[in-house]
Amino acid sequence: MIPKADILIVGGGLGGVAAALAACRAGRTVVLTEETDWLGGQLTSQAVPPDEHPWVEQFGTTATYRQLREGIRQFYRQWYPLRAEALALTDLNPGAGRVSKLCHEPRVALAVIEAMLAPHRAAGRLTVLTDHRPVAAEADNDVVRSVTLEHCQDSGRQVTVPARYVIDATETGELLELAGVEHVIGAEARSEYDEPHAPDEAQPLNQQGITVCFALSHHEGEDHTVERPADHDFWREYRPDFWPGPLLGFQAPDPRSLESVPRTFEPNPELDPLAVSADQSADAGDKELWGFRRILARKLHTPGAFDSDITLVNWPLNDYWLKPLVGAGPEVGAEAVAGARQLSLSVLYWLQTEAPRQDGGTGFPGLRPRPDVTGTPDGLAKAPYVRESRRINAVTTVTEHDVAIDLVGPYGGTKYRDSVGVGNYRIDLHPSTGGDNYIDIGSVPFEIPLGALVPRRVRNLLPAGKNIGTTHITNGCYRLHPVEWNIGEVAGALAAHCLAEDVEPHQVQAEDKRFEEFARGLDRAGVQRHWPDVRGY
Repeated sequence: MIPKADILIVGGGLGGVAAALAACRAGRTVVLTEETDWLGGQLTSQAVPPDEHPWVEQFGTTATYRQLREGIRQFYRQWYPLRAEALALTDLNPGAGRVSKLCHEPRVALAVIEAMLAPHRAAGRLTVLTDHRPVAAEADNDVVRSVTLEHCQDSGRQVTVPARYVIDATETGELLELAGVEHVIGAEARSEYDEPHAPDEAQPLNQQGITVCFALSHHEGEDHTVERPADHDFWREYRPDFWPGPLLGFQAPDPRSLESVPRTFEPNPELDPLAVSADQSADAGDKELWGFRRILARKLHTPGAFDSDITLVNWPLNDYWLKPLVGAGPEVGAEAVAGARQLSLSVLYWLQTEAPRQDGGTGFPGLRPRPDVTGTPDGLAKAPYVRESRRINAVTTVTEHDVAIDLVGPYGGTKYRDSVGVGNYRIDLHPSTGGDNYIDIGSVPFEIPLGALVPRRVRNLLPAGKNIGTTHITNGCYRLHPVEWNIGEVAGALAAHCLAEDVEPHQVQAEDKRFEEFARGLDRAGVQRHWPDVRGY
């Protein structure tokens, strides 16, 4: 039996988890649902190491996000056979990957997330429903009354959860559709916000590609070649118009310059992982594929503890953009996920059988997919990495004019009266279903306005992820791990605050005194709302 909830959070990714923590800390009863059997979204079921800004070790995140990061590091210190030099590092990077200062295995993040939530579950404040997806919502008078959820393995098992506040932390903004909340999909027309990188006309089905990530280790002399994927012949011959060669190849555009750049691939290099620097402001780190998103570095540990590194494949080769995930109907969305899975399996098979080696040969049959790392039978991630969602029509919409460094200058960027957090990342859009190549634009450190979390009409639904009031363009920098966590934490705190004070989100956002009271609570919780003097990248 599902207990009555003050707050229902649909979606157990980083935003949903952060929202649950904030609401439970405020003493509210919460039901948190998740479509897979793992909480954590991008970090776990999607298997993506965190994409973060250059100052993440010093500032620019919430206190609870820092607790998550430190918990991951402490897990490795306590349980893994780290060599003494690695054990002593305060800024330990377990995978020594170049994409992030904290590359790690999905299961470790899952363990830490579960530990962070455990006291609230034990106290009875938090109920978690994994393997549940939303299928309907009841709404009237601008209020969402309840959400009906279906068990993912048994469609006959449904539960309807009423709640005073509903938080949409799904990966694609599903509740916006189900509850009739006004929203936008895909790319807005340039005339709407005068964004230089927007298309001339609105393109709802022009969305960033999705990626089904997978984990690999390499074992020389062994043969782990998988069965030839059904769509391998298609992908082997596929050559996008804007690509320098076949998609299954090591030649790909540089996202920032669009110049054709070769990638290298050498499993288990001899370089000491302590010599690896992860600073994307200085080097994107994506030209050497094995180390780019490596999540376990064998040489950080005592000799013989691991016979291979583990790397995470989220590369230009396996971005899928042939069909949109949302907006064209559930059948097309399902076809997109199936197509993305076939692409990733084809990349794996190509790597094992045809990829060029530095010694002049072809194929790496010793590449072994790691189902134990991803928690799946085939080693692919449980869920696709989703970069773009439905987005609410918000009180405040963040546009390219608020964050693009070429428009605002290195000292610019919009400062918001109602800032509830900070973030920074390049405006990073991957190739899209509309045929766009990368759009990768320098940005400035930005603030998160509370108005971007408040729908224009609906009074008790809040977004907690990529579904806030951004555009197709600015979603490219507001979609990353620490920002999603920040958004979710604020959504959970706002719902709890509104219940305690008998006010509504629109009032908190619009009225200075009410906002200042709410902001003081965020300050006490360690939510950084403004940047010190730093520059964009």
